[in-house]
Amino acid sequence: MAQDSVGLPSDFQFWMRKLSVWDQASTLETQQDTCLHLPQFQEFLRQLYEALKEMDSSAIIERFPTVGQLLAKTCWNPFILAYDESQKILIWCLCCLIKKDPQNSGESKLNSWTRGLLSHILSTFRFNIKEVDLFTQVLGYAPTDYYPGLLKNMVLSLVSELRENHLNGFNTQRRMAPERVRSLSRVCVPLVTLPDFEPLVEALLTYHGHEPQEVLWPEFCDAVNEAFLLKKISLPASAILCLWLRHLPSLENTMLHLFEKLISSERNFLRRIECFMKDSLLPAAACHPAIFRVVDEMFRYALLETDGALEVLATIQVFTRCFVEALEKENKQLKFAFKTYFPYASPSLVMVLLQHPKDIPQGLWHQALKHISEMLKEVVEDQTHGSYGGPFESWFLFVHFGGWADMAAEQLLTSEAEAEAPEALLWLLAFSCGPGAGHQQRAQTMVEVKAVLSRLMKLLRSPTLSARDLQAAAGEGGEGAPRPPACQQLIRRLLLNFLLWAPGGHAIAREVITLMAQTDAIMHEIIGFLDQTLYRWDHLCVEAPRSRKLARELLAELRGQA
Repeated sequence: MAQDSVGLPSDFQFWMRKLSVWDQASTLETQQDTCLHLPQFQEFLRQLYEALKEMDSSAIIERFPTVGQLLAKTCWNPFILAYDESQKILIWCLCCLIKKDPQNSGESKLNSWTRGLLSHILSTFRFNIKEVDLFTQVLGYAPTDYYPGLLKNMVLSLVSELRENHLNGFNTQRRMAPERVRSLSRVCVPLVTLPDFEPLVEALLTYHGHEPQEVLWPEFCDAVNEAFLLKKISLPASAILCLWLRHLPSLENTMLHLFEKLISSERNFLRRIECFMKDSLLPAAACHPAIFRVVDEMFRYALLETDGALEVLATIQVFTRCFVEALEKENKQLKFAFKTYFPYASPSLVMVLLQHPKDIPQGLWHQALKHISEMLKEVVEDQTHGSYGGPFESWFLFVHFGGWADMAAEQLLTSEAEAEAPEALLWLLAFSCGPGAGHQQRAQTMVEVKAVLSRLMKLLRSPTLSARDLQAAAGEGGEGAPRPPACQQLIRRLLLNFLLWAPGGHAIAREVITLMAQTDAIMHEIIGFLDQTLYRWDHLCVEAPRSRKLARELLAELRGQA
């Protein structure tokens, strides 16, 4: 190839003169001369590319100071662009001019100018040259038909080359060279939002060679992911999955975008969060364990950074619900063991938590909750399963399926179970408050909650009920050491359940909530509880018309006040 480039300077001047003549004249003779020289000019472009790719942009300008003029003239010649592989080789030549890390304004301007030419070649054609009409008329096409067709054929050709292993007569496979794939992905950076290029973008994302390192240009992955997040591009889920698997920053940015969307919006209904979640494709993509582990780790960090914020807890639960639905839909026969998704958890505990309460007769919910409580307690307190991590790992797993804790609070107020059975449910509620509490603190929380629960059960049988009675039953305003915040939050959850389920609770619900909501934080906590309760009832198909109506009315009123 070195021999081929020896005569380049003289050839360069020859083709510069030719291009100037072709550019200035629009006669039939000029067109015939252009077509006559197309094969030789394509070979010249190929040799030029072989020389350019061995040099950096500074060396290129030094050896071929007018290379920009030559390539620019070529970009605007429809005959050259339409011939064989000339357009593709021209793109490679232009890519050689781009400086990855421009050091000064001159290099930045060269990059911008070069990308403009690339955009011109590959985007919707904007030719305004007299030769075009004559050229397309001979072919029997109008210009408006010809250019989209040329673009479509170019894209389809590249897609075919990326996707297929072409078999020749000797039955061997010819693949697109890795450097060509990388170069092509770099060219596509400014073009990823153009609809005509979606097939090529998809083919690049789903391309799988045998290279030990990633061949796609990082900026290409960034551009595709940003276009996806901003709804400027429509790609199949399989292509987005490939993007996230081969470019971790894109997956991380998608998670950050989701968090920003949830934070920047006003207080979101869980139904709206569910729409955000499914629209992000994250739950479906998380069926691949590698994606799930990254997403789950980011949720873990968010939980730790916000000190267990209720909004983050709710989002994790919504994600898990959507993920399980996607998993059931995609994997009729499970491809990956659940341990792959939850490596630090007891497999048997995961399987129990994964049960959908809707698949369990309502009369057996109490028993299912008791079983979950016993399994968690064995892992956390008896320490017989050291390989499953500490209390935090068990709590973090339980957070994913937090609906069970809400069910436990309801069951304590609505079931008529034997006297000793609630102990398991009390432990489950105490554990759901957080992983930081040790055995002694959980035991104290259980004592507090059990005392409140006993007083509430007495009020259930009371013929008259007032907000003050309920406040007294909760032990508020009394003397003694203040309760830990987690315990106080748990008791508020019991009080709200009492208001929704107790026959006399509906009449005093608004007054009780007014007494409870002394701060904005508690107000938002109550709003979150009501929203989460309605969301869970919808998924469980709970039949409770009066309670549903009250919850909706309270939620609407409180949202209006917040």
